[in-house]
Amino acid sequence: MKKLIIYGIHPLIEAITSDYNIKKIFILKKLQKQFLYFNNKSNSYKKLINLSKKKKIPIHSVSEHHFLPIKNKNHQGIFSIISHINTFKIKELLPNLYKKKINPFLIILDNITDVRNFGSIVRTSVCAGVNAIIVPNKNTAMINSDSIKTSSGALFKIPICKENSIINSIKFLTNSGLKIVSTTIKSTVNWHNINFLKPTAIIFGNEEKGVNEKYIEISNKIISIPSIHKNISSLNVSVACGIILYEVFRQRKTLKN
Repeated sequence: MKKLIIYGIHPLIEAITSDYNIKKIFILKKLQKQFLYFNNKSNSYKKLINLSKKKKIPIHSVSEHHFLPIKNKNHQGIFSIISHINTFKIKELLPNLYKKKINPFLIILDNITDVRNFGSIVRTSVCAGVNAIIVPNKNTAMINSDSIKTSSGALFKIPICKENSIINSIKFLTNSGLKIVSTTIKSTVNWHNINFLKPTAIIFGNEEKGVNEKYIEISNKIISIPSIHKNISSLNVSVACGIILYEVFRQRKTLKN
């Protein structure tokens, strides 16, 4: 199995706090003094240092040669290596949510292949309280070093369910009591007119093809985000996702209060 490089301060912090097996942290030698300086000045660096000490993870000073695989990345002079990112199956995860008396809030990503969009969606999902993200085994963004960095390490904070058949997963969710909501510019129903208080799974497709018609056909609701500009009918998927997820967050937070 190919190992993953985690680079950047925040992704490393999230990996450590999520109890991933990190055996070493590597810092660029010429930045070591600067790193130690920032340890006294920057909360992020200080937090990473303290976490590494607490978990007894050694920090090694290395030359630029060790950074060649990520030389063009925003690595901030620091990286580590893990064996893999944990993934799950929705049929195993959903019963546990119900067992914990959690009102399921899931999203399904259909053909989201751009790593930056994927990373942004993961990060927003964690902030908005999504319980899991369902993706297909094929035709989806790679769960790799770049998506970890783009999500600022949020990939360590939310279950990613990789499924062989999205349509079978949708049917399973429906039979398990979830309302399936598809997003498409073809709908005339605004996103804020939907009740998201019950168990819900929202499907997002890419900007070019949108959500698969087969998924739309078996959805309970179809929604869109309207645009006042005739020549710009759709939003970037990560932006659209953020708008809708926070409407779910708003409704559920209002209910609790």
